[in-house]
Amino acid sequence: MTSEIIKIYKDKSYSQLHKTAKIWFNQFIRLRDTDDNGYGNCISNGQRLKYGTKQAQAGHFFPGGKFKNLEFNEDNVHLQSLSDNYYGHSEGAMYSVNLLSKIGQERFLKLQQLAQQSKRNVFKEDRFLMIEIIEKYKAKVKELAKDKMFKV
Repeated sequence: MTSEIIKIYKDKSYSQLHKTAKIWFNQFIRLRDTDDNGYGNCISNGQRLKYGTKQAQAGHFFPGGKFKNLEFNEDNVHLQSLSDNYYGHSEGAMYSVNLLSKIGQERFLKLQQLAQQSKRNVFKEDRFLMIEIIEKYKAKVKELAKDKMFKV
């Protein structure tokens, strides 16, 4: 990370950087999990979702607040309906089954291993990590947006 990039964010608090990182990361997840026309399926219930609507959320398998080391892990977060993600109507078993099918057993087991490690280790986030996440996912969003047939 260059000093020029760090200077861009010098007046931002950690809280502001974290919020911005979440915005870019979640936008990436929603774009990643939708087709070229902006439609994707909820990882939990298979419901068809349209990018850019309130219904299309980026839902964590292991909650980001409890498992800080997995908050920005791409294997841990997938397109999910508002009712399953936000309102807690998620059928955890279906998320688990569909996640295993989507990422495969090796990556699923690695995700579970990281969650177990999270219980034993303190994961410390800082300003520089948030800046790296912002810049990484801002670039990924811009790259994915090139191939989509809708306005991002």
